[in-house]
Amino acid sequence: MKKLLKFVENLLKKLRGLRSLKFITYNLDSGINLLIIRDTFTEESTIGKLFLNGETFCDTLELPWKDNQRSISCIPAGEYKVRIRVARESASRDYVHLLIQDVPNRSYVLVHRGNSAKDSRGCVLVGQPRQHNFVSNSRLVMDLLMKEIIHLGGENINLIIKNK
Repeated sequence: MKKLLKFVENLLKKLRGLRSLKFITYNLDSGINLLIIRDTFTEESTIGKLFLNGETFCDTLELPWKDNQRSISCIPAGEYKVRIRVARESASRDYVHLLIQDVPNRSYVLVHRGNSAKDSRGCVLVGQPRQHNFVSNSRLVMDLLMKEIIHLGGENINLIIKNK
């Protein structure tokens, strides 16, 4: 885990241009709490804000709601457990990302890099800032999110998704 943390910390050198993102320090015993509040709904996407332990962290982009259909819909609002998923566990992601667990009638719902709904297939994309049906700087924001989660211990990750 220390080797992974060092790798992610080295990525911070690339993040200096995203000054609006915060570094957050919390008590590791309390777990890691992620909250997504979806606030913009279009025919192409669902956009929201991601909070990490109560602090605004970044924007999110998902597919629009289509009755939780696999690969074409965002997942239902609700509470989920999340875990870190390393690159060797994935055939398509060569970086550390998050796996949202126990989504009804779905599998392999991830939080990962991507800028528009075509990059999603039912997953949550992170970036900042947001535009119409688009999030920017996804690679850098994802790297920073993973750095923060690993810094917080990387375990006991809870996700709540709410529609505004």
